[in-house]
Amino acid sequence: MLKDDSLLLIPNVLKVFLENGQIKSFTFDSRTTVRDVISSLQDRLSLRYIEHFALVLEAGGLDQNQRLQLLQENQPLTHVVHRTYFQGMKCLFRICFFPKDPADLLRRDPAAFEYLYIQAEGSKREPQLVRI
Repeated sequence: MLKDDSLLLIPNVLKVFLENGQIKSFTFDSRTTVRDVISSLQDRLSLRYIEHFALVLEAGGLDQNQRLQLLQENQPLTHVVHRTYFQGMKCLFRICFFPKDPADLLRRDPAAFEYLYIQAEGSKREPQLVRI
C-alpha cells in the first residue's frame, strides 16, 4: 500500500510538493512532459524566470540519507511515474541552479527570490543531487 506522501495516489495525477508546504496536483497523459509541469507551476506561482527551477524526485526521508534526482525537462511524466511508482518517492519543485547574483534575482523576480529564501530556510541537510 502507498503512503500519503508517495508520488502517485490517483492514476494519471502527479502530486508536486512546494517549498511552502503546498501540494499541487497535475493530471497527465502520455504526451505530458516535465517541462509542461514546470510551465504550469510558473503560471500558478507567478514566476517570471524559471531557469533556476527544476522538478526533482526525493528518495529517503529526514531519518535516512536524502537523495534528490533531477528530472530532465523532456522526460514524459508517464516514464517518471512508472520508474518510481513503488519506491515511495516525492516530486518536489525546487531551485536547483543557484543564481550567480541572488540580489539580481530579487530585482528581476521577487517571487522566485522568495521561493529560494523559503527553500534555504527549510533545508536541514544538504541532499545529494543525482541526474537521471
